Amino acid sequence: MAAPPHPLQMQKPAESPFFRVLGVRVDAVQIDDVVEQMEEWIRKRRGCHSIAATGMNGIVEAQHDPKFQKILNATDLVVPDGMPLVWLGRRHGHDLPRRVYGPDLLLAFCEETAGRGYRHFFYGAERDPDVAKGLAKKIEQRFPGTTVAGTYSQRVSAEQNDDDDAVSLISRAAPDVLWVGLGELRQVRWMHEHRNKLNVPVVVGVGAAFDMISGRRRQAPRWMREHGLECLFRLLQEPRRLWRRYLIYGTEFVTRIVLESMGLTNSRQTRMTLNSSRTHFPKS
Repeated sequence: MAAPPHPLQMQKPAESPFFRVLGVRVDAVQIDDVVEQMEEWIRKRRGCHSIAATGMNGIVEAQHDPKFQKILNATDLVVPDGMPLVWLGRRHGHDLPRRVYGPDLLLAFCEETAGRGYRHFFYGAERDPDVAKGLAKKIEQRFPGTTVAGTYSQRVSAEQNDDDDAVSLISRAAPDVLWVGLGELRQVRWMHEHRNKLNVPVVVGVGAAFDMISGRRRQAPRWMREHGLECLFRLLQEPRRLWRRYLIYGTEFVTRIVLESMGLTNSRQTRMTLNSSRTHFPKS
């Protein structure tokens, strides 16, 4: 009997339309499509399915880390949580009116399914243990009928024991949806590493949604979010934490896209230029 494929060799199903951005497959979907797919996975309960909301940061990290690129491409849905990806999707001919913004996805799913008895687990908010609990309380108040199966906040310097405790707690809680908020890059790696240990139909990485919905951080006005200006708003709020992500990774993203459009990404000079300006960031 043949051995099952290694997780990094698995490819996502080709049912949904998609486009590629610098070698990363991005699904051309909107929030309604994602909610519908999540409900289908919950009904069928065939394995654990993961959803990653990504933007420029994730795409550029995939250029620096080939393993991370493979992980993204093995994720069941990679949704465009960033207007630059929406604009690129439109260039590929896809009808993408809006981004799949993590906080909006979480709220839309809870609103659509509040009376259906789904169980939610909130995992993350590592900087403040009360954030996950505050988020859970807000969700229960805003959407009566929503069931919170549990919350867990991981320490910033988590060890293997912390992961084991989290997986054990999540499994005992038996949620239908596990919402993960460990930061865009870290949560993608965590979901991939643990998906085979989790008896959960759907695992969704929503990044800063925990902080935004719980009220710990302010959201950018909708007009800024829908016109690609959220990065400026967040940079002004947290310049010391985010300046590298937006100024350096953002510049590299634009540079790589332009070079790819000119057919220059494989040239030796291009690789030397990009490598000389490469800046490594903590795995967040």
